[in-house]
Amino acid sequence: MTFLIVTVAWAAHTRLFQVVGKIDDTLALLNLACMMSITFLPFTFSLMVAFPEVPLGILLFCVCVMAVGAVQALIVVYAFHRPHLLSPQIERSAHRALYRQHILGIVLRGPALCLAAAGFSLFFYPVAYLLMATVIFLPYVSKVAGWCRARLVGPREPPAHSLEIFTFDLHEPLSKERVEAFSDGVYAIVATLLILDICEDNVPDSEDVKVKFHGSLVAALGASGPHFLAYFGSFATVGLLWFAHHSLFLHIRKATQPMGLLNTLSLAFVGGLPLAYQQTSAFARRPHDELESVRVSCAIIFFASIFQFAIWTTALLQEGETLQPSVRFGGREHAFMFAKLVLYPGASLLAFACTCVLSSFSTAIFHAMQIAVPFTFLLLRLLVRLALAGLRGLRGLRGPARPTHTRPVPGATDDAQSPLLPAPC
Repeated sequence: MTFLIVTVAWAAHTRLFQVVGKIDDTLALLNLACMMSITFLPFTFSLMVAFPEVPLGILLFCVCVMAVGAVQALIVVYAFHRPHLLSPQIERSAHRALYRQHILGIVLRGPALCLAAAGFSLFFYPVAYLLMATVIFLPYVSKVAGWCRARLVGPREPPAHSLEIFTFDLHEPLSKERVEAFSDGVYAIVATLLILDICEDNVPDSEDVKVKFHGSLVAALGASGPHFLAYFGSFATVGLLWFAHHSLFLHIRKATQPMGLLNTLSLAFVGGLPLAYQQTSAFARRPHDELESVRVSCAIIFFASIFQFAIWTTALLQEGETLQPSVRFGGREHAFMFAKLVLYPGASLLAFACTCVLSSFSTAIFHAMQIAVPFTFLLLRLLVRLALAGLRGLRGLRGPARPTHTRPVPGATDDAQSPLLPAPC
């Protein structure tokens, strides 16, 4: 929940600085206060997890969220008080007061819900957790409520003035560069956590080497072999998921709100990969728990990768606006991108299914998956070419296809119109 709420705060921060075009010392200090409040959220969430029935953890969490909202509201008020700090479009607008009212209403929704959650935590904490979860999905709940209202009473008449700069419309494009930067930061932090774990817990103590291993450092390091195997497998998983994410957004021209939500869900499970490392590195110490550990790790990898595939599927629904021509359906890179994004979901799901049948070999199955997937990535383009060649061969056995006359689409490139199977990958 903390990761999702932090992501909501990041999205609001991104929107906010689409409104604020310039900053001065005061805005810089206010932004620093906002970041400081956000960084305290994980501690308060840990208190809630450790003491779920104690209201103090909920109260501190809600106070942090309210502090973030209050600072963002101060940024809005200060920026509108000095119009030269606003973006040029809002600065020149005759409806600046309406802009300010609209933005403040959006910024203060989450803190208002957290204020109510803090009150309920004193006498009925389940409602407090429900209200805090509502903060995450509030933009989408608002969108669904607007759609239902339009169905029941008809669409509203559009206002004479437009407030499209700062909105939570699901179809509004996000800043693709900010989404990539945020994602790269999450992947970098996860990789750093893995490195810190292996450095902190697996450097043998000199006294233990002398007493337990008779001065043999090789034997001491060999005792930590499962930890190193789990580390390299987990780091390869993080690196390849980042590589697939990078390839995906290399082909995306414009990010939409649904794609941003799916990206957030993917990153939430990527953040669980250090947990997968801790589970798999404990096989030697807790062999009776290895089946559950393998299944938890497979589930984390599956959801982290399947949401990447969902991003690509969502982009295909509006491929004319969101995707580069070469990766659209029928393009030269379409099949390769499909294979790249489906590899980890398929491998983790297959490993999970195999552990259900061959539970006594769960550790070997999981390590085999961790070894096989990187090598498959190296050979992926060759494998896709062979698969497409086989499909073309099968189509040739069925006889030549009848020529079809299609009307050319103005402005479309050859890559976007080329058929999938005959094109080289």
